[in-house]
Amino acid sequence: MKPCIALTKGRLEKQFLDFFKSLSYDVDPLVNKGRKLRVETDDFQFVFAKGVDVTTYVEHGIADLGIVGEDILAEFQPDVYNLFPLPFGQCRMALATEEGKVWPERKRRIASKYTNITKEFFKQKGESVEIFKLEGSVELAPILGLADGIVDIVETGNTLKENGLVIKEEFFEFSARCIANRSSLKIKRDELATVIESFRRGVVVK
Repeated sequence: MKPCIALTKGRLEKQFLDFFKSLSYDVDPLVNKGRKLRVETDDFQFVFAKGVDVTTYVEHGIADLGIVGEDILAEFQPDVYNLFPLPFGQCRMALATEEGKVWPERKRRIASKYTNITKEFFKQKGESVEIFKLEGSVELAPILGLADGIVDIVETGNTLKENGLVIKEEFFEFSARCIANRSSLKIKRDELATVIESFRRGVVVK
């Protein structure tokens, strides 16, 4: 059976396809897949899912390998092999608030999609905060008065700027990662060795 690779849909998907093409793999079936969520090429099977779902498929052996953001691994800590970083998907985690905002004397309220990362960040600072979990645009939280600040991924910073927010502190830099199912690395070692090595060779060491 062909190795199965789970890809994070969206930005990482596009960046991975550029990377995959640079390694001389055929990406045409993946680029022209339309709305298909499962695509088979001459060498692989691919499934397309949200980042956290990619880790679930890999953890349970539905996919042998996965391409996912390091933020997902840090937040959810799935039981997978975190093999190595990939040369794309670079972002950073940051604490941000409204420009000119003065932190209140009371316990601060922080909104984030990444509640575990946020909790650990403030724990390391020795500070107790109230955390609101949001799934949508967290930038709204301080604007509407729900929270004093946010913890979120920052790539260019344009979204923050356009919504009147500024970065107070950056604390976590990360990239896309190649992950693997633990059993697959043993059972399908020969089938996976070539693609894993090609991914590793394609990594640009900075």
